[in-house]
Amino acid sequence: MRTPSEKFSNTPPTIPPLDPDRVALFEEAGLTVKQLEPLGVEIYGADVRHRLPEPVIEALEVEMANRGFIVFKHQADLSADELVNASKWWGAGEIHSTHGVHPATPGMNRDIFRCSNDDRYGILGVGPQWHNDGSFEAATFSHSAYYMARAPEQGGGTHFAHQGAAFDVLPEEKQAFWERLVSVNSASGVSHPVVHTHPISGRKSVWLHLGMTGAVIERLPEEDVPIEELQQTSASVEQLRLLNETEIKQLFNDYNDLLNASFEKGYGIRYHYDTSDLLYIDNWALAHRAAPEAHMPVEEQGLRIMDRVTVKSKQNLAPHFDLPQYINLSGPHPFNRDGVWKAGSVGFRWKDDIPMQN
Repeated sequence: MRTPSEKFSNTPPTIPPLDPDRVALFEEAGLTVKQLEPLGVEIYGADVRHRLPEPVIEALEVEMANRGFIVFKHQADLSADELVNASKWWGAGEIHSTHGVHPATPGMNRDIFRCSNDDRYGILGVGPQWHNDGSFEAATFSHSAYYMARAPEQGGGTHFAHQGAAFDVLPEEKQAFWERLVSVNSASGVSHPVVHTHPISGRKSVWLHLGMTGAVIERLPEEDVPIEELQQTSASVEQLRLLNETEIKQLFNDYNDLLNASFEKGYGIRYHYDTSDLLYIDNWALAHRAAPEAHMPVEEQGLRIMDRVTVKSKQNLAPHFDLPQYINLSGPHPFNRDGVWKAGSVGFRWKDDIPMQN
């Protein structure tokens, strides 16, 4: 049986190094930056209670798009308001909150989503499968903040995979197939392309929610028509079909294997937090999941408390082929009868033995 990494091409994934001109800009602002391998950047010398200069913020946003995430180290005792205000540096400059508020949330701040491995301190079991935050929204969050208010003694970090580099290692036939696919969120009916072009980096990037997808629509291929032209033109019902149960299981397993292979192939990282780390991801460039250790009991792992803030995007992650942004999965559909069409908070269960809470 092939390992996940053996299913994909040997094309080296490309994650650009830190740009020297931007590094010089950061250093002029009193920051020290450390390039992590193979992705991510740690930043020392910042105090996010004080807004950084606009050119520095803009440059950091580009580095997030290119390298996936940045971490402001040593941000001890941030208040809820200070965390929220720093998160407004990115994206559309506004917070986009869609979650409930746990009773232990500091100040019961509406914009803080508190996670923990102890239900007295936060929500349990969040994010075990690869996903992007806010996939049930048309304007999927541009960035997410993860503030480690208390790191457990025994690890419990986050796994990250670069979705542009992941596209690079797909075999060409899978690249072509995935570019013809649009997923439909099972909870909200919002539709997103399985491959999109990142608005800052310009890279083709994969995108699929493994815990909340109810249908996947394929535009049938047309000979000698570039995919970019197909994506920008309308498709008739006759040119569209639903993936059936076998096909959608294959897609989900391939996607999961693609991101699992990131650690061996050089486009993924298992990041371990220190208490007071403030990590920001580009949520259009980076998939993530909680490390399994993050959900271990306090008695085994130590107490873990993380505060998440999600940032409004400047634009919708719009589907291809002139498909609508929202599709009613609870109603009938004009597609093939053997296709998967499933509404609900979990969506299509591609594996029966894994937790699906995201």
